Amino acid sequence: MTESDNSIIEEGFNALITKIEDIKKESEPLKSEVLKNDALLFSRMGRKSSSFVKEIGLNMLKIGKQDTKGELYGAAYYPEKMILLGRTDPAPYRPDDPTKAVTDEFCVLSEKGKFFNLMYSSDGFLVDSFLQPFEPGEALDLYGYEIMLMLYRAMRDNLKEDEDLVKGLCTTIEFIAGKKSEHNPLK
Repeated sequence: MTESDNSIIEEGFNALITKIEDIKKESEPLKSEVLKNDALLFSRMGRKSSSFVKEIGLNMLKIGKQDTKGELYGAAYYPEKMILLGRTDPAPYRPDDPTKAVTDEFCVLSEKGKFFNLMYSSDGFLVDSFLQPFEPGEALDLYGYEIMLMLYRAMRDNLKEDEDLVKGLCTTIEFIAGKKSEHNPLK
């Protein structure tokens, strides 16, 4: 190789390094813009998901009694079906009744596209719950981006007719996380 060839290779290499640095500089403001609007994105994902929550959702327990074997009887359920998005360490007590300790706490999405914090309490005989409406930003603050990923997975599995939307969400979530997802949105 001649000195001229080395010079051309070195120029190309430096141009490539400059291009990579420019792309990184351009993507950082975009990432912060996406993160600034994460609650809006999550809210829209919830509304779009309401179309399938009624079909795949669960009837969540509102109140029930436990027999000595731990089996429930006399149970009542919330009227709307819900999907479970995440679980967190339980709060020390419920906002509606500070005398009731929280045994389990979940983020759920209702069939109307609304997010809720579902808190269960049990005294060994009675199991009851408190369903607290959640703003999407509050849900993300308490549960983290894992609930957004869980909702994305539900959308991926249930919105077959919106393949382009699901692909776009995959790209956005990968962008927020700063890495490629091992989950193919088309599977």
